[in-house]
Amino acid sequence: MPDLVSGEAFLRLFEDFAHSAFRLEVRTSYGIPDEDEPYRRFLAGEDPGLDWFAPWLDLMRAETRKGKRIERVRVIDTPPSDYLRFELWGTPHNLAAGEDIRYLGRDQAKELDLPDYDFWVFDSRAVARLQFGEHDRFLGVVLSDEPADVLRHVQWREAAWHHAITFEDYERENTPPR
Repeated sequence: MPDLVSGEAFLRLFEDFAHSAFRLEVRTSYGIPDEDEPYRRFLAGEDPGLDWFAPWLDLMRAETRKGKRIERVRVIDTPPSDYLRFELWGTPHNLAAGEDIRYLGRDQAKELDLPDYDFWVFDSRAVARLQFGEHDRFLGVVLSDEPADVLRHVQWREAAWHHAITFEDYERENTPPR
């Protein structure tokens, strides 16, 4: 397996790109150690707080203030998994930090023949394919700047973005009437 980029080197990817970063998220669970306790609190019906989230939100604010676009499409099930409900809880904070997050139903993702793995595309020049280990633990990313590989991921990005809906529309379509 090629070398994994993780930790500070992974976070530097978000400082080094020039214009746009896009992520496709397809997993129903992510095992991120910094989220373990907030996720447990969320599942228990408690407030997860934001201290654990602040470093990411600060980074997103800093980069989007430079005029960079950071976009995501999250593939979501009906009903969403517990972890995806946790992500939905956090989405307004991501949006306030400048990210643009959209939602796409899993059936639609399959119809579009999107991949079954998560990736980032940076400036339509490089792909970072996320790698996970036991218990959904994030291990790092494998980087590629091979033109055919980048093109394939850019095409998936375009298809996903075209069919995804905004967080507000997702909420409106999936919140039961009172």
